[in-house]
Amino acid sequence: MLPRRPRDPLQSLRRRGRELKLQVDSLLSESQLKGALETSKRRDIYQRCIQLKQAIDENKNALQKLNKADEPAPVGNYHQKKEEELSLLDNLTHQLQELAVSISRESRTEIEALTEREEDNDFAEEDEEDNDVDKEESEESSEEEEETEEEEEEEEDEEEKQENESQWQATDEEYIAVGDFTAQQAGDLTFKKGEILLIIEKHPDGWWMAKNAKGNKGLVPRTYVEPHHKEGHESSEEGSEGDVEVAEEIAQGAQAEHRTDSHWSAVQKALSEHLQQINTVDVLTTMGAIPAGFRPSTLFQLLEEGNQFRASYFLQPELTPSQLAFRDLLWDAKTGTIRSRASRVSLILTLWSCKMIPVPGVSIQLLSRHVRLCLFDGNKVLSNIHTVRATWQPKKPRTWTFSPQVTGTLPCLLDGDCFIRSNSASPDLGILFELGISYIRNSTGERGELSCGWVFLKLFDANGIPIPAKTYELPLNGGTPYEKGVEVDPSASRRAQGSVFHQMMMMRRQPQLLIKLRSLNRRSRDLLSLLPETLIGSMSYIHLLIFYRQILGDVLLKDRLSMQSADVISNPVLATFPKLLEQPDVMDALRTSWAEKESTLKRSEKRDTAFLKAAFLLVYHDCAVPLLHSTLLPPFRWAEEETEAARWKVIADFLKQNRENQGALQALLSPEGVHEPFDISEQTYDFLGEMRQKAA
Repeated sequence: MLPRRPRDPLQSLRRRGRELKLQVDSLLSESQLKGALETSKRRDIYQRCIQLKQAIDENKNALQKLNKADEPAPVGNYHQKKEEELSLLDNLTHQLQELAVSISRESRTEIEALTEREEDNDFAEEDEEDNDVDKEESEESSEEEEETEEEEEEEEDEEEKQENESQWQATDEEYIAVGDFTAQQAGDLTFKKGEILLIIEKHPDGWWMAKNAKGNKGLVPRTYVEPHHKEGHESSEEGSEGDVEVAEEIAQGAQAEHRTDSHWSAVQKALSEHLQQINTVDVLTTMGAIPAGFRPSTLFQLLEEGNQFRASYFLQPELTPSQLAFRDLLWDAKTGTIRSRASRVSLILTLWSCKMIPVPGVSIQLLSRHVRLCLFDGNKVLSNIHTVRATWQPKKPRTWTFSPQVTGTLPCLLDGDCFIRSNSASPDLGILFELGISYIRNSTGERGELSCGWVFLKLFDANGIPIPAKTYELPLNGGTPYEKGVEVDPSASRRAQGSVFHQMMMMRRQPQLLIKLRSLNRRSRDLLSLLPETLIGSMSYIHLLIFYRQILGDVLLKDRLSMQSADVISNPVLATFPKLLEQPDVMDALRTSWAEKESTLKRSEKRDTAFLKAAFLLVYHDCAVPLLHSTLLPPFRWAEEETEAARWKVIADFLKQNRENQGALQALLSPEGVHEPFDISEQTYDFLGEMRQKAA
């Protein structure tokens, strides 16, 4: 009997993808079978969402690692089939995420329904306040119709303050605890599941003042208690056991490190990171800590999945489908360097400011405000994800600003001038902007990343004509880029009632992003044409990227002994430079060192391309290479102020020593300068392992 022929790897993964699609379709149909799902059924669907997402992630990881060389026989349209399969898996993931969100929100709605009466009272008080505001504004409109931004913000602060004050409620209602809670800071009240608590005061941030049977008072989270009905309590408690468990998942999802509940400990092992973030956002929204339109950051999650959306990946040359040549790195024999290449999109974008961005509550501490941007076609990300950090003033926390034309020692992370390159033929090609915050919860110490709104700017009109270079005021959407019709802060729209003048004033307070598309001059166009066909980055270090590309051309196209050779290449710059794009402070050190070196060069030397590359190589070896492998430099961590300060101190001290000693040799040989053990990867550049492959 002949042995069974091994199944083709791609075919096997595609078959597994179809099986997963059938399971997802079945789960979606089951969830829509009847309007309101029973609690036990809802919880079962929620758990199956988790299991299916894990299976999809496993299939996606296996697919991403698969290469054409793994196939035992030739496969037609291999890259296209692989891309289609990845797209299918991404679509299944989005469907599961939407289902999980709806299940989670349905559970939260049951909890919030218990306090609907209190919220209705709040809205009635808000309407009275709005009427008062209308009267005041109608009297003032004849005198002045223009207000400064600072006055608008102060007025909104006062309105929010009045709303919060009006939402305090004194009550003496009995509630039953639906889960164990341990006090996490002074003023909290510890209690056990089933304990009866007397609620004394209710506050809109979700923390209520309660008293237990012993007379002890303290704050309790409202998601841990429900009204206590003395008559028929036992049957009610038995019937709502599933509700309690789901409520515990929502309430404790963001506090897993500090909770010891056996139920949550078991569930936590099965939860994926994304679903945990959804639960965290639900808790923060329920507590009133964030507006209803905030979501877990979509672009941050993509960055965390791997390197496929990082600039270091898109900086590498791209191979043709045959894998026998470079697609976007070609040699120009006339000029003796790499050939410039035009692309469909080649522009410079300036981030100006973000206005009227809601400020989260005091229960979370902000670590970073920033904008992430990438090329997008309405369905998938088509480039690296670039991040620009914003600055703000304590007196105007709703306004974010950026720093155009970064020079000197100002970090490139603050540079609002961005270059954008793309050769995508998609008619829906545009730029996706996502405003984000990095935060830490005061009560649990948990860190997270939230989207404060997003906007998609299409770069071509319906006729395929590029949009004009000008300033754009872009209103922000809430939710994720895959949700439609979600507001960043629905409560603001609720307040925008009354007179036409009042509504106009409220419209001016809607969150928006201000940007400017700049037309290219000849010098800018020449610079951008030397970059990869698809890349987004900071204008402050574009000249360093061009040096890297020119060195790539010398090594891979001019100096390689044989174009058929695939041996690794000894070159520290090529081996390590992409890491600088993930460590912006080291990029800043290289940028500063090169600026100092360039200021000493003669005019004739600056016009000599070969001389400049040689000088750049010396600066790189004196600056970037020692820093990347120094044990004194803490690992780079996003939005950790202490780590960022410690890294910059090490970098500043190192640069100072280099200036005093005219190079890094003394620092490298000094017993105080301890470095990581030598690894051959510091020297070797495996271009086949680093290359990107163009889909067929």
